[in-house]
Amino acid sequence: MSAEPSAQPVRSVRVRVPATSANLGPGFDTLGIALAYGDELVATTREKPGAIVRVTGVGAGEVPTDESNLVVRSAAHVFERLGRAVPGLEITAHNRIPHGRGMGSSGSAIVAGVMIAAGLLQSDPADPIEVSEDELLAFATELEGHPDNVAPALFGGLTIAWTTPAGPRFKKLMVHRGVAPLVLVPDFTMSTELARSLQPKHVPHEDAVFNVSRSALLVAALTQSPELLLEATEDRLHQDYRGDAMPATRDLIGELRAAGHPAVVSGAGPSILVLANSPAERLGAADLVAERHADWRSLILAVDTKGATVEPIPS
Repeated sequence: MSAEPSAQPVRSVRVRVPATSANLGPGFDTLGIALAYGDELVATTREKPGAIVRVTGVGAGEVPTDESNLVVRSAAHVFERLGRAVPGLEITAHNRIPHGRGMGSSGSAIVAGVMIAAGLLQSDPADPIEVSEDELLAFATELEGHPDNVAPALFGGLTIAWTTPAGPRFKKLMVHRGVAPLVLVPDFTMSTELARSLQPKHVPHEDAVFNVSRSALLVAALTQSPELLLEATEDRLHQDYRGDAMPATRDLIGELRAAGHPAVVSGAGPSILVLANSPAERLGAADLVAERHADWRSLILAVDTKGATVEPIPS
């Protein structure tokens, strides 16, 4: 149990966190990309313990507004892991990332809390702490369970994430300027836990080899050769197994790929990520969807290269 925080000057920070898309087809639990579409939060310390959360946009009236909120719990986790008392918090969140759609909303909430804690600890006038990149990733992964979504949310760009006995690791890569992401968002949700439960524990050897080759090719396609994205986004490891649980997603991906568009399930779904190799190709994919599937919302996005940011707000 954390000790009661001593009275300190009120401090405020502003945090911005991007949406993400993980897996990217063959890169299951390893590859992720940050998208320039995210949530913005302002957090202010207060003398009273506990938390008050005000939410506008996505999740307003639905997500918890007290210390059970995922952002608050994530911030508290960092304070506790670093041996500091958890301060009372007032958080105002303007959310844009859709919930339950495969755009990393839970990972982004975790990263928001981690960044809030990092910003407040760094601005502590009595004993400031600088939280390292490795610690940010470790704390976020402890909460999320795997680093593929939190790594791009924290650091931006294309990330390769893996785990070691010493903790999670990541490598950030810059995406080729020709890559033009399109996210297609349906009006239904998908449980990540359900999606994961549909995958077998064992896959055929040839499917494993297939995905290793496509994952390696995908890194090259995203960073150097976007013209290879259609082949590079082929997958046999997870998408087919989840297809029956979200047939509309499965069918639209098939339709897009048959038309030459590199479409994959975004994260656990049900949203679809199209990694077009040019703005013109992206527009063609968006037009196809608008003409045949008006119930899907198209988000024409850029790759977010910065990742999560935190800045102090002068009192």
